[in-house]
Amino acid sequence: MAHFAQYREAHPLPFIIFHYINLGAFLTLLISGIFIHYPWLPMVMGMARGAHITAAIVLLINLFIRIFLALFVCTATSPGTRQMEREIKAWLPQPENRHQFIPWLKYYLFMKKEHPLTAKFNPVQKLAYMFLPFSFLFMAITGFAMWGPTMNWVICEAFTNLVGGLMNVRIIHYAMMIVNIIFLIIHLYMVITEGGIPLIKLMFLQREHGGYTYDIETHAISGKDEKEYPKLLS
Repeated sequence: MAHFAQYREAHPLPFIIFHYINLGAFLTLLISGIFIHYPWLPMVMGMARGAHITAAIVLLINLFIRIFLALFVCTATSPGTRQMEREIKAWLPQPENRHQFIPWLKYYLFMKKEHPLTAKFNPVQKLAYMFLPFSFLFMAITGFAMWGPTMNWVICEAFTNLVGGLMNVRIIHYAMMIVNIIFLIIHLYMVITEGGIPLIKLMFLQREHGGYTYDIETHAISGKDEKEYPKLLS
């Protein structure tokens, strides 16, 4: 299957660091949440709660900074190119994505053997990733509605009353955790099936990889990069 070249301009090191922070915070929330929901080790409950709240705050701060950077920082919004523009364009509809939603959906559902060459994010990825900030914010509200220091905030009280009490808030919070775990699995599946090992190496080792090159001005494949690139991080 044909793949575009993977260049660092598509995923600059600062964005990768933010990705690591998200991963660490998400895993901390998951593990500490399990200890809180199933308190089989009462002696670590205080530590688990502290880690859970800290990770939630870190994730929220990271989310807002990441959105700000997407609005103002330039990256390669298509793979296979070092041409850069504001990264927010990668999250919006692009000419490279036109008429690709159904083909990509069929590919993910094993109804199609090959996927079309696309922008940095294909249409299904964009839809899934746009869901994520709203999911995090909603889960944060349910979490703060259960936390003593913030449960009396107006928005938290209003939400608790809206859903019929703290027990329902806990159920919703737990259900959202399952939704986010499913999203993580889907995210990994999308990354592996589209970019494969070259994209994983780029994201974790900053290692570039050859492949088809792309021109964002003509919206066409411009050639093929056959070079072997050394690791930036080792």
